Amino acid sequence: MAEVPSNPLTEQRPGPSRLRLRVTAAAESAIRSRHPWLYSDSIREQNRPGRLGELAIIFDRQDAFLAAGLFDPDSPLRVRILHAGKPCELNPGWWEERLLAALRLRQGMFQSDTTGFRWVHGESDGWPGLVLDRYGATVVLKLYTAAWLPRLPQLLPLFLAHLQPERLVLRLSRNIQAVARSGFNLADGQLLHGIIPGQPVVFLESGLGFEADVLRGQKTGFFLDQRENRRRVGSLAAGLRVLNAFSFSGGFSLYAARGGARAVTDLDISPHALASAGRNFLLNAADPQVAACERSSVQADTFTWLEQARSTFDLIILDPPTLAKKAVERAAALGAYSRLARLSLKRLSPGGILVACSCSAQVSREDFFGTVLQAARLAGKNVRELHRALHPPDHPANFPEAEYLKAIYLKLETD
Repeated sequence: MAEVPSNPLTEQRPGPSRLRLRVTAAAESAIRSRHPWLYSDSIREQNRPGRLGELAIIFDRQDAFLAAGLFDPDSPLRVRILHAGKPCELNPGWWEERLLAALRLRQGMFQSDTTGFRWVHGESDGWPGLVLDRYGATVVLKLYTAAWLPRLPQLLPLFLAHLQPERLVLRLSRNIQAVARSGFNLADGQLLHGIIPGQPVVFLESGLGFEADVLRGQKTGFFLDQRENRRRVGSLAAGLRVLNAFSFSGGFSLYAARGGARAVTDLDISPHALASAGRNFLLNAADPQVAACERSSVQADTFTWLEQARSTFDLIILDPPTLAKKAVERAAALGAYSRLARLSLKRLSPGGILVACSCSAQVSREDFFGTVLQAARLAGKNVRELHRALHPPDHPANFPEAEYLKAIYLKLETD
């Protein structure tokens, strides 16, 4: 296998011999099963120190080619696998085909009334630690590993040629911002192509307009992964009083309003999030259903407010931020999900619907669904399960650690 040429701007001398690795039997088995991660403690042999972003070649116990991936000497997740199986040349054509495969997967997936979606979803699209999101004419490139930084000069022309955005914004996870700044003069929120927008970036989702804070907002500027759940909430909301807990920018509320909700309440601890939700409602004020819906907002901690409130609702959405970023936080997260479900069920009117969501990858779908159902039993509530949801089609998850999103819909039965 031949590696693509190194970026001449970041490497001025001929490189050393190809980086070769041998791994444990367990890691070899995982790679053969197409798992995209190799951790440092799974490496048995390494012929030399590796450089950030170079191609590491992994061999099996018979010295046959096993896989190739991007090397990061400073991360416990030492190699992000790009290719496994038969040897091949990772030349410019290979990279182009890898991008086109992701674009083909989404071809015909969205109509013209949806201009916000994910073009590339990291490992599940063969781009480990890299995300490309579209917001109208703006594309956001989010990197979760520093191993991509040396390759940006090679990849940017490819992205621009096939996505043709008016602007391309770089977003960086917190753990790589220091090395991006010191080693590559790159910063989170930096514009890589085009000009900074003079007003907020606006995109369409199912015909509704939303702002995306592509320069400073969470993730890449909006939570595109909840699109299908927002649509379902909209279909359930006619005539109902809706509480959107952890409301962020009001996506669930706006869908509910367009779906004919009598009233919606946004509940969030962040005044910035509540202000964003208000602007999104104004963006869609021409819609008669949105205009007719009574909207209110509450700035408060959701747990505390649910404990103290006396109001009841016909539809409650629980969409908290990640409650378990590490495995050691899993038990506490499950306790928090249980508490949220029990508190919400007490605020739910007879016949009402609870939509409970989790975006914590450390919490499995089985544990989350089981916890919410058990919470209903602990609260003494008789519920009927209506629906379970996982990832939307533009956010595929093809290995266990990629499965983070889940939602369960429960109807409170009348006795």
